[in-house]
Amino acid sequence: MRVAASVMTLVLLAGCEGSPASLPADQIRASFTPGGVANVIEVDSVDRLPLRKAELIDPGGSATPATWLHVNPSPSVTSYQEFPNSPYAGNVFGVGNIAAGVSLHAELGGAPQGSAQLLAMVSHASIPLPDPVEYRRDWSHYHIRLGFGDPPGEVYTRELAAPEPPHNG
Repeated sequence: MRVAASVMTLVLLAGCEGSPASLPADQIRASFTPGGVANVIEVDSVDRLPLRKAELIDPGGSATPATWLHVNPSPSVTSYQEFPNSPYAGNVFGVGNIAAGVSLHAELGGAPQGSAQLLAMVSHASIPLPDPVEYRRDWSHYHIRLGFGDPPGEVYTRELAAPEPPHNG
């Protein structure tokens, strides 16, 4: 679960090089993780507000809340430039050292370390299916309700279709 959120963060950050204008629009995805727990819907979102509530709504209107919800505000990633001639190259303890007197900008074409920060909230929620058999039978009539933000500030609710259950075999 956390691996999926980390991978999503890295993918989003990779697409965010440059100015803040290149940030992705608000994104929400609900799915069953391939090879993951078959009876849990995973919800991932990127939004300017934190995800505070996630629930599965059945055709009768009953709600099943998320059992796990995590928000990562402004996630970041740091990258390091490798130095193949370093005495520490291939060392599991970190990147190679920089020799004294080396002009980084002239000889390396830039800094040996860079970082990027996503100016949005990356959230993840796990919603267990209350009745997996009933869900498989009638999944197209379920939906997911998400609540973003913290009162008394801005808050809003979004609804999205529930994902199709994974096929067996």
